[in-house]
Amino acid sequence: MTNQNITAIIFIISYIGIIFTSLPKVKIDRPSSAFFGVVALLAFGIIDFEKAVDFIDYNTIALLLGMMIIISVLELDGFFTLLVDKILTFSKTPFNLLFLITFTTGIASAFLVNDAVVLLFTPIIIKVANELDVDPKPFLLAEIFSSNIGSAMTITGNPQNMLVGLRSGITFGNFLLLMFPISIIGMFFIVYFIRFYYKNIDWKEKFQNRHISTVKASFTRSISIFTLVIILFFTGHLINFNIPMVALIGATLILLFGEVKPSLIIKEVDWVLLVFFASLFIIVHTVEEQGLLSFIIDNYKFKPDYQSIFTIHSLSLFLSQILSNVPYCLLMFPLLKSNNNPILWLSLASSSTLAGNATIIGAMANLIVIESADRYGVKINFKEFFLPGMIITALSYIVSLSVFYFYLLYNIL
Repeated sequence: MTNQNITAIIFIISYIGIIFTSLPKVKIDRPSSAFFGVVALLAFGIIDFEKAVDFIDYNTIALLLGMMIIISVLELDGFFTLLVDKILTFSKTPFNLLFLITFTTGIASAFLVNDAVVLLFTPIIIKVANELDVDPKPFLLAEIFSSNIGSAMTITGNPQNMLVGLRSGITFGNFLLLMFPISIIGMFFIVYFIRFYYKNIDWKEKFQNRHISTVKASFTRSISIFTLVIILFFTGHLINFNIPMVALIGATLILLFGEVKPSLIIKEVDWVLLVFFASLFIIVHTVEEQGLLSFIIDNYKFKPDYQSIFTIHSLSLFLSQILSNVPYCLLMFPLLKSNNNPILWLSLASSSTLAGNATIIGAMANLIVIESADRYGVKINFKEFFLPGMIITALSYIVSLSVFYFYLLYNIL
């Protein structure tokens, strides 16, 4: 059996585990499936340790690690709870509350990894909804949809954007400027669609007898450092600081000068996610090196035209539900790098992120909210999610395709 055949078998087995996350009589999840693939490639001599190490994209790993440390400190300092509680105190009606939740979640997800945002916001939204005696489901769905749509706005919004942003070389500012219309229009769609979809709620009813506590936390240092990081995301290239370097500098400063013990912060870092990403890099690069994608690469070339943009959106909608958006994006990279055009990279970032709203399994943020809500007795099943999810995805896809058509028409990219 040739190395190419062995690689293909290992790749298929690994991706089956990534897709289904459960196999008969085997305790498996996405990280362990990817890790198995790497070990199998090493054991069969397809690659050696030196090559495996070279295949890892350390810029992405560094960016993820830096942002995880910063987010962990903000969480431990009580920033997220204080932010949500402060904003919710301005809610006078259910519609007002819906609007604030949607835009707070969306904008927060743009500058912090959306998975972390929903993990922290979900229990607070449920608590507030219960205290205000309103159904939490519409607000949780708005949170899910806006976390995905809002995260499309920046390189740091979600893992696939990090990958695309670093691989494409698009600056943080340009990425934000070009993706901003898609996210903002999408969030307005969420607000008015949820209001229309849940007709049983009196969206104009005035809230009474509210008892929302304000969390008091000393986070002056950490929020100051985070503000500096955001500024450097936009300006760091002027002093030769790329985005991963900025994230690492911010993480270092927050460890040295923050008020939370570094040992507590390190415990909060999702090391399993870092191993998952490193493993995916090794598997996909090995598949590419062994020529398993050569037929597709040689016979289909994406071009900076509307047909290619539409094709990328279509592939993202279907394959993100099967592979999940991060593994899907990694597989698309070899196809896009032959024509290293910004509009193609941004199309991949936009479509793979927006496709996450289509089904419960479309994005990790969806699962985080649904599983977290279930612990509080709020159950959102597949049927309840599917129809609004598909409608929001369709609306946001129309916006995304329209924006990119506008960019092509006026030669903006």
